Amino acid sequence: MADVNEFREDVIPIKPNPVLEKCIVFKVYKRRWFILFVLCLLNCSNSILWLTFAPVADHSAQFMGVTLDQINWLSMIYMVVAIPLSFGTTWMLDTLGLRITLVLGSWLNMLGAVLRFVGIMRNLPSAANFPVVMGGQTLCALAQPLVIFTPTKLAALWFPEHQRATANMIASMSNPLGILIASIFSPMIVGTTNNIPLLLFIYAVPAAITCLLATVGIRDSAPPTPPSASAESSNSEPFLEGIKLLLRNKAYMILLLCFGSGIAVFTCFSTLLEQIMCVRGYTNDFAGLCGGLFIVFGIVGAGFLGLYVDKTKKFTEVTKVNMSLSALACIAFSVVSQMRNQGIAVAVACSLFGFFGFSIYPVAMELSVECSYPVGEATSAGLIFISGQIQSVIYILLLQGLTKPMAYSPFSTCSVGGDAALSWRVPVLVMAGLFSVFTCCFVIFFHTKYRRLDAEAQAGGKKPTLATCDSTSNSDQKVSELQGTELLVNS
Repeated sequence: MADVNEFREDVIPIKPNPVLEKCIVFKVYKRRWFILFVLCLLNCSNSILWLTFAPVADHSAQFMGVTLDQINWLSMIYMVVAIPLSFGTTWMLDTLGLRITLVLGSWLNMLGAVLRFVGIMRNLPSAANFPVVMGGQTLCALAQPLVIFTPTKLAALWFPEHQRATANMIASMSNPLGILIASIFSPMIVGTTNNIPLLLFIYAVPAAITCLLATVGIRDSAPPTPPSASAESSNSEPFLEGIKLLLRNKAYMILLLCFGSGIAVFTCFSTLLEQIMCVRGYTNDFAGLCGGLFIVFGIVGAGFLGLYVDKTKKFTEVTKVNMSLSALACIAFSVVSQMRNQGIAVAVACSLFGFFGFSIYPVAMELSVECSYPVGEATSAGLIFISGQIQSVIYILLLQGLTKPMAYSPFSTCSVGGDAALSWRVPVLVMAGLFSVFTCCFVIFFHTKYRRLDAEAQAGGKKPTLATCDSTSNSDQKVSELQGTELLVNS
């Protein structure tokens, strides 16, 4: 009998159809939208818990019998905890996967929210109220890096190239949406200091619902079939090697420092807004409204930018232009916020600051991945967040240190107490100056290639998904025939 290998050369030259090969390799799944929805809920809930007390800082201080500086630490603990924990979080996302990270974050977020509510119950000694609340806030802070680093990873693993910036924008903007909710509803719910327990109970409910959805609904870290060429090599660099590559990347280091400064300024603005404005006679409700406008216009701007960048891929140009306009808006706010009876001007400045400033965040996170590829998405985006947290702590401590007690403040709407009547004129000017300096450095010195897009182009450009192939007649039959031919050849 003739050896079958004698005929093998007659079978091997059959060349597979490249279009069918592409159809087999890349695919998108509808459940990516559910995972995105759960991430948005978790991100929103965590930011609500972060900024719960800032819009009602004076009432919270009176209720728990502590100073305003101690109330500020309920927000600052997020930054302090995130700095050392973030390195472990980036490793967890790039190594253990998306599902474990999100489920763990949802449980920490829920347990922290419940502990905060327990901490202000009347059956506890009054001296224990603030420590227990701080303990709950610390658990919520532990959850933040597990949540905040995830959008770029989720977008890279589950979404095709033409939807990545939009998915990142939606997930990232759920964080300021939570800030918006806290800014508006905290003053509305509290009213008087007796409503602090109600406030903490209401904010604990969505944390519990989100924990349930994440635990039960998220089953996989990545889809069975990747949606793009870059998703196949999402974790191509080990964590420590990725860190080394980032530290040697000049463009990335400029983005790390300059955009981290921008994150710090936005954190200072959100945390200290009520304290800055009440000294000049503006009420907590109006400060909450300004914080709301800041977020609403930021989300609107992010929506436009996300769609625009998905189509044009002009990450660098968009980031430079918006950072420059944000710096101008920050300067305007630093001036008008120190004037009395200028509600319209203050509201406009806050709106513009949010429109140009908050909308940069998802674009800059995508830019960090583009300029650092093939380093893992969680690592490149996470280090920028760490930079922002470190600078946030420095900025808040610096700005608080620059405040001066006011001997006479007849128009102040702050709570009664010497530490409430502080002049913020110098601190807000310093804040605007720092933001302007780092913006100029970024505009002048930042230049980069889009490495991930270039890698995808070299791998074959935009590749159709199974949905595209299914629109071709008899495509499934052809794929089956091709697979059958391959089995015959390999048998």
